[in-house]
Amino acid sequence: MSSPVSRRNFLRSSAAGGLGIVFAGSIEAIAGPAAFAATRPALGYGPLADDPAGLLALPAGFSYKIVAQAGVTRLETGEPTPSDPDGTGAFPHGRGTTLVNNHEVGGGEPYRVPALPGLTYDPGAGGGTTNIDVDVRGDRVREYVSLAGTHNNCAGGKTPWNTWLTCEETEQRAGGQYQKDHGYVFEVDPFDRDANQNPVPLKFLGRYSHEAVAVDPRNFTIYETEDASGPNGLYYRWTPPARFRGGKGALKALAQSEGGDTAGTLEAMSCYHGSEHIQDLSQATRPGTRYRVRWVPVPDRDARSVSTRKQFADDQVTRSRKLEGAWWADGGAYFVASFARHSDGSLNEHDGQVWFYDPKSQTVTLKTIFGVNTDPDEDGAFDGPDNITVSPYGGVILAEDGEGVQHLVGVTDQGKSYPMARNDLNDSEFTGPTFSQDGRILFACIQTPGHVFSITGPWGRPGNGAH
Repeated sequence: MSSPVSRRNFLRSSAAGGLGIVFAGSIEAIAGPAAFAATRPALGYGPLADDPAGLLALPAGFSYKIVAQAGVTRLETGEPTPSDPDGTGAFPHGRGTTLVNNHEVGGGEPYRVPALPGLTYDPGAGGGTTNIDVDVRGDRVREYVSLAGTHNNCAGGKTPWNTWLTCEETEQRAGGQYQKDHGYVFEVDPFDRDANQNPVPLKFLGRYSHEAVAVDPRNFTIYETEDASGPNGLYYRWTPPARFRGGKGALKALAQSEGGDTAGTLEAMSCYHGSEHIQDLSQATRPGTRYRVRWVPVPDRDARSVSTRKQFADDQVTRSRKLEGAWWADGGAYFVASFARHSDGSLNEHDGQVWFYDPKSQTVTLKTIFGVNTDPDEDGAFDGPDNITVSPYGGVILAEDGEGVQHLVGVTDQGKSYPMARNDLNDSEFTGPTFSQDGRILFACIQTPGHVFSITGPWGRPGNGAH
């Protein structure tokens, strides 16, 4: 999720106004039965209380534990927990949870994912994933490597068969220290260590700067975000080949089959409002804006000579700056655009959008938009949503990757934004929010210097504030 582009530099000259967040329509439909608990009189879970330890501010009654800390906690094999925890999947394991935790290691970080035999794709790359077992109280039990030798593992997504798809946010070619090409998606099993042996890139999902994925449990279609610029990135759909059935090992087997590199169909999104083609998602400024979607085949998904996003003219596809987190819920795919500026080629400026793609109607709808945050150092002002998760208690929680003060940001079913947590340590981004299956624990990370937290407290439907 980290970006070399500084949003603060853009803000100084920004003409866009109206800081705020608006949600189009009710989101109770994605919240589940627990969403109908009693509404609180305070906004969200109430104001944040400063952390005496100077680490994580939370509402009254909530507390956190450190599950992992880069360079401090240790793996089963003795090495330190790797740097830059990022996208995270949570999987029920007995009464506890197993986390699959990405490490967005791109080369300069102090703690690489150890290149263990059998688990390493490319020994020249330092990223990968670790699995962390956590008990029912949110206490760490153990941590171990589940994938090594990948590059810049950013976000990803859970599959309906309870595995994790981890995404490389890079277009790095083989050469120098890198023995293989990068920019792929890999599948990681949270429980079966043998299944993670001999990692195989899922080349049929394309080679580009991947961010996150969402998987349709009905037909195993996979939706993918691309975090890239010059030109801005695309939103992709992979349709599996006929008779494909998702399940543990199925994607790896498909990748290894004859013609597996190009199995299924990879397409890029192209949006229309009536007959008008929409060149960039930043064109939408009002929640509720809906576009009809067509899908355009990607000519060379492995990008042998030209990046996938550069294989299209602007009138063929719809682009977006900083496409980030993704989550499958409510019969469709939610995905996030972190920010947009005129200077990066966007039509309008904003500090975050949340979109919903409905496969039944073949439409995409703008659900949430943040106005430009002109004072990121002000606590309570939000910008740069990144990872997204749906709360079992109603609404969504977004990881802030902006400038200045960083938060976990909640959005209620009435579109009211509230701080769920604040980074009191530094201005590093939040990453990887996800709930345990029973809803008792919210897991989240501060990427630098590298903390993974378990957060517990008096959960319930977040309040929309006094009327």
